[in-house]
Amino acid sequence: MKALHALLLVMLLVVGIGPMLLLAKYAITPTQDIIRTPLAIFPNGVRWENISEAWNDVQISKYFLNTIWLAAGSWFVQMLVATTGGFVLSVLRPAWGKVVYSLVVATLFVPSVVLLVPLYLTILNPPVVGTSMINSFWAVWLPSGASAFNVVLMTRFFDGLPREVFEAAKVDGASSFRLFWSIVLPMSKPILGVVSVFATIASWKDFLWPMLVLKDTAKQPLSVRLPAIASQTDLGVFLAALAISTLIPIVFFIAFQRLFLSGAGLGGAVKG
Repeated sequence: MKALHALLLVMLLVVGIGPMLLLAKYAITPTQDIIRTPLAIFPNGVRWENISEAWNDVQISKYFLNTIWLAAGSWFVQMLVATTGGFVLSVLRPAWGKVVYSLVVATLFVPSVVLLVPLYLTILNPPVVGTSMINSFWAVWLPSGASAFNVVLMTRFFDGLPREVFEAAKVDGASSFRLFWSIVLPMSKPILGVVSVFATIASWKDFLWPMLVLKDTAKQPLSVRLPAIASQTDLGVFLAALAISTLIPIVFFIAFQRLFLSGAGLGGAVKG
């Protein structure tokens, strides 16, 4: 059994980390070596120029910054909607809460492709603003907040929090905002980390919607621009650009990985 466990561990490492290590190797490998001997370990040396050319000549730095702005805005909107929605449905529990929760869950069964046309028409002619949001980051930020999965996930987590704390806070005169900001959110660090990772990675790799609403190439993220420049870019430089585009999701996941398993957000919530 120990040998089997070791074999499974090695297989998981190869499948999970192998592609990332191979991409990191290709990012600093000359193009001819990638084509001729892809698995050889730098037979003709290392070419660090791939990274500098990808960052400066291919202008990955500009698209990288666009992607960060899109991911940050999408994260903020998703967290705002998910936390406030979950707080209302789980903690405040209004009379119409169950009906709204049922409608939110029902939207999970609607394929996202079906919503593309009405959502695009809404962004093209917003009912309140009246000005088209095409070629604006808001066209990506605002629709990302309509994530029923995040609202349901947050609501289910808030359901597990001790209601004795909420009742005690209300007795002490805490307002709904104070209850939300000072009690619920500090107790919800694990789920906030999970939803943050989901939101950021989903925004970072999203391709179809940014391609539809961001026609201006100067505002497009990496997920849209990299496929567009693949045919006209040196292979080694292009793989270096791909490696650069993976840095933020990897770093972000490593930073928040402990929150997936941590239950510290609940520790000390109830005294005596």
